[in-house]
Amino acid sequence: MTRKLLNLAQDNRGKGSGLRCEATGPETTTLFVYDVIDGFWGVSAADFAKELAAITTPKVRLRINSPGGDVFEARAMMTAIREHPAEFTAVVDGLAASAATALTLACDTVEIAEGGFYMIHRAWTFAMGNAEDMTATATLLGKIDDVLTEGYVAKTGKSTAEIEAWMKAETWFNAAEAIEAGFVDRMAAVPEKAKAQANVFNLSAFANVPKALTERPREMDTSARDRAVARLALYDRMAA
Repeated sequence: MTRKLLNLAQDNRGKGSGLRCEATGPETTTLFVYDVIDGFWGVSAADFAKELAAITTPKVRLRINSPGGDVFEARAMMTAIREHPAEFTAVVDGLAASAATALTLACDTVEIAEGGFYMIHRAWTFAMGNAEDMTATATLLGKIDDVLTEGYVAKTGKSTAEIEAWMKAETWFNAAEAIEAGFVDRMAAVPEKAKAQANVFNLSAFANVPKALTERPREMDTSARDRAVARLALYDRMAA
């Protein structure tokens, strides 16, 4: 399992656009988490907390497109959100999977773009050490699972048994299903041009990825445009 986490982080290095912050109004700041959650290859809790500490607006829109990552990094990010005085709205622009769903639990309201996905499963982390270290890590992961389960139960109103079954099965929810299950409050009004592509990520570390997320986005064929631009440049030189 630890190898899967390492693969998730390494395989998605450079695929996301990282962490960025922008002012989107006098009362609102938008914070983007568009990457794997990881202290080495993606968005770290330290960088996230630093960006968040600089925000002074009363409202924050936390826009997420992430395949997840290290649950302990995500827990630290949750704490940073909960300790901040602003009102938070999480917006799942493309994908909130694994540890990324923990961020939504710390927010006051959760929205999801049409075509977005939400996935929960048992916690992962990366660990090194001897048998005692591994046992301690396993115990800690069990506690993290319990905390996440409590968070999902509180958010959805579902039973502990139902949430645990979903986590054990690695359950993926499309936008409508995430709203119906109670993980998300409403559909987000996201302009088509602003929607994030959830299928840019390599999700091979997971077992039950929907087909819509395994199909690689088609690259735009710019050859015709490039030829037209070259011809125009040639005409300009001939006319000069």
